[in-house]
Amino acid sequence: MSRTALPTAHWPLIAMDYKAIHRFADVGPRKIRLFADLIRGKNVDEALQLLSFYHNRGAKLLLAVVKSAYGNADDRECPDPDALIVSECRVDGAPTFKRIQPRARGTAFGILRRMSHIHVTLSDPADNTPAPSVAPVEAPAAAAPTT
Repeated sequence: MSRTALPTAHWPLIAMDYKAIHRFADVGPRKIRLFADLIRGKNVDEALQLLSFYHNRGAKLLLAVVKSAYGNADDRECPDPDALIVSECRVDGAPTFKRIQPRARGTAFGILRRMSHIHVTLSDPADNTPAPSVAPVEAPAAAAPTT
């Protein structure tokens, strides 16, 4: 199968998504989801600015992934990388390391070392326009019973 290149005149018409993934991040997903909810739907510059002021390990990991997605957009020659928005910011659970903490009288407590997968997708703001809302269809009024 041969791949044909599109003419450059059609380049702005193609919707491009720029993705970055950090797998097996050594922070639990609940700690990163706080910051993922904070930047979802925001402009990429605003998201980078917000995350850079949080001195939290989860925020720093998410900042690195957003920077990587931004770099991917720049590398793929996005027409305007500063106009991109964070269309998807998802944090999934990863495998958990199970450890044992010895306790008194020969008992043991379990320790769960949670990890996470961080997914960030940047896209053009024109692609994320909400679908037009459709007015709900009213059910026809039931006829009054005749006696």
